[in-house]
Amino acid sequence: MRFGGLVALNQLNLSVNEGEVLGLIGPNGSGKTTFFNVITGIYQATEGRVDYRGQDLTRMKAQDIYRAGVTRTFQRSRLCLPLSIFDNLMVGNHRRLNHGLWFNLFQRAEFRRQFEGQYAEAQALVRTFSQSLSERLFEAAGSVNMIDRRRIEICRALISQPSLLLLDEPSAGMTHEETRELMDDILIVREHMPGLTIIIIEHEMNVIERITERCIVLNYGQKICEGPYAQIAADREVQEAYLGTQ
Repeated sequence: MRFGGLVALNQLNLSVNEGEVLGLIGPNGSGKTTFFNVITGIYQATEGRVDYRGQDLTRMKAQDIYRAGVTRTFQRSRLCLPLSIFDNLMVGNHRRLNHGLWFNLFQRAEFRRQFEGQYAEAQALVRTFSQSLSERLFEAAGSVNMIDRRRIEICRALISQPSLLLLDEPSAGMTHEETRELMDDILIVREHMPGLTIIIIEHEMNVIERITERCIVLNYGQKICEGPYAQIAADREVQEAYLGTQ
């Protein structure tokens, strides 16, 4: 991925296995979020190819990549704070909703059944993260604290039942205790969705150590190391990328 003369991703070659939690780490500016943006169609790769479950995602629109089962969160909150928590969740579920004018205006009984079904599903998903939050779905998203906003964003990404979830620094802006709670939530989600594949960008190394089976380290857009956390943490090149040579 090039931006003029800047090469943000340079011959990056990686794979992820179904059901795996893969950590993607590296110093600021190493290309991690750019990688997510390429995967999800926000950027189109200058060269190369993105293959997912036999599909070439490289030139697909973001909406089509979403329909292929790939969803994500962002480092900075993308919630619409004046809308209710439920409305924010449904933004992530439009693939499974009937948007037809006739259906929404005239088939009111069926519309109500769809609403009730989606509400029950949303409440069950949020309950996986927080019982108290699941009882507040009609409150404005802006009325809840940071950890609950993160939970809503992850639930919004999960509500469409994706097969690949990309988490971009989910602990950003949270305390260590809140981070620990959110990681507990993600581990519970894995138990409920055993086939779900997760790639997580994170700067908190205790998070990476705890929830990933394998890590990939980027520096200047290139992969410099790959393996279990203990292996990459002991790698000299990784240490120099984070800490320098002095």
